[in-house]
Amino acid sequence: MNTDTAILFDKSILICRDIFEKKTFDYGTAWRILRPISITDQIFIKAQRIRSIEEKKENKVGESIENEFIGIINYCIIALIQIEIKASEEMEMQPQKVLELFDQKAQICKELMMKKNHDYGEAWRDMRVSTYTDLILMKILRTKQIEDKKGQTLISEGIDANFSDMLNYSIFALIRINNFYN
Repeated sequence: MNTDTAILFDKSILICRDIFEKKTFDYGTAWRILRPISITDQIFIKAQRIRSIEEKKENKVGESIENEFIGIINYCIIALIQIEIKASEEMEMQPQKVLELFDQKAQICKELMMKKNHDYGEAWRDMRVSTYTDLILMKILRTKQIEDKKGQTLISEGIDANFSDMLNYSIFALIRINNFYN
């Protein structure tokens, strides 16, 4: 595996973490009110907007595709945190605790990405950003199906694996959009 992929992941996740930290300062952990299905829908909205802009070649709202991928990454982290933390626990969390959880979930996703990247031979480097968008939308639809089945699957990975994959596809998109390598 190309070792700089880990560095590119770290560079991208730091951009997301910075925004996550600032929004935590501004809003606290208001996202704790969201049920997992609502987080899935928020990711869907962002991915659908990206696809719409890719197809129409026009952005009327002004927020960039890059910002939408950052939003997907941060919502995936939120989803992974929400899966772990019981809804009955305190809604407002200390910023330091939230950032520790962010780092923990990002590290788990990075480790998964590195394993898959090894096995797939860095195929992501030759993929189009629009393919990442489609893969994220597919993972969202899979997640919705699993949610509708109350988390029960016969053979498939769970919801957390889908959020991790969506995060990693979004990281690859950020790397490509920002030309962090060439």
